[in-house]
Amino acid sequence: MSYCLNPNCPNPVNINNEKFCHTCGSKLLLKERYTAIKPIGQGGFGKTFLALDEDKPSKPRCVIKQFYPQAQGTSTVQKAVELFTQEATRLDELGKHPQIPELLAYFTQDDRQYLVQEFIDGLNLAEELQQKGAFNETQIRQLLNDLLPVLQFCHTRQVIHRDIKPENIIRRTATKSSNGNLVLVDFGAAKVATYTALNRTGTSIGSPEYVAPEQIRGKAIFASDIYSLGVTCVHLLTQRSPFDLYDINNDAWIWRQYLTTPVSNELSRILDKMLESIPVRRYQTVDQVLKDLNQKSQLPPTPVVSVKPVTPSTPVSTPVSTHQARSQIDTELDEMKTLFLQGGKSKSNKVHNVQPQPQTPQTNVSKSKIDEELEELKAKYKKGE
Repeated sequence: MSYCLNPNCPNPVNINNEKFCHTCGSKLLLKERYTAIKPIGQGGFGKTFLALDEDKPSKPRCVIKQFYPQAQGTSTVQKAVELFTQEATRLDELGKHPQIPELLAYFTQDDRQYLVQEFIDGLNLAEELQQKGAFNETQIRQLLNDLLPVLQFCHTRQVIHRDIKPENIIRRTATKSSNGNLVLVDFGAAKVATYTALNRTGTSIGSPEYVAPEQIRGKAIFASDIYSLGVTCVHLLTQRSPFDLYDINNDAWIWRQYLTTPVSNELSRILDKMLESIPVRRYQTVDQVLKDLNQKSQLPPTPVVSVKPVTPSTPVSTPVSTHQARSQIDTELDEMKTLFLQGGKSKSNKVHNVQPQPQTPQTNVSKSKIDEELEELKAKYKKGE
């Protein structure tokens, strides 16, 4: 079966494998390679079709985007042309990434523009939410860890997506060759973030529910994508429209009120920072979000606190028990006694580092006198405890 790409064809479905449409006679093979199977999306500026790549033996599925705007005013159509061309350019600039659809072709045929890209088999997150219900914390953490590196890849190449929302995130169906990762699609609104572009007010692009405040004013930045991803997360957690999750009267997010399952304080703080309306208070880079998201696994081992020895010349900085203090004093006084009897000195001038030496007779030192003086010294220390 094939589908006629002529927008004016009254009966575009073709049952047999014909080269030309049985109704209007239009050529069915696009660029001598791609055959449309069925429409999978439609907007004011064209249609999207599921197709087959007839040029490859396996005839893999792909997606054909046909640009054919209805008459809606010169400026609107011109903007649509720019966006369509922009998507092809961005996909081409980003090159190959397992979580971004690959651009296969971009051309004009029969006065209509076409973009052919890799087909991503799976449900988008809006469909998944509808089928399976609200996400929990584990799912949101997995989403962030899976998708943030894709954003990082785009931002490193100076590309701002500008239209992150559940509909533009597809979970690839798990197969032997794929692990079910999330794929970021629809780069029609994407923008190159040059210094000039970032400082020039332009057209506001994106879905109103998910767009950052500065992007509404036409000044999207990298942090705008982080904001949109944060809005996507709270929508998936609550299954409520983002408009319901924001209290405009108090200028505050109230998404916690609509949670179906609780989330940790750590994740709440991360999402709140992603959702900051003032850009400078928001995460500025994807790295910052990932660092906070995975900080538990990066914490260093708990340091061992050492207790400083108590000596007559060292002030007590760490609390110790009375028994420990007395035992230390007795030990050090015994060492001093040994020194006096030896008539020697510690090379390091630190009493506790003296190594015991063989005792030698001392003619000028009375052992009983030394004992008496040391007992007096010990009594003074004990009195000062």
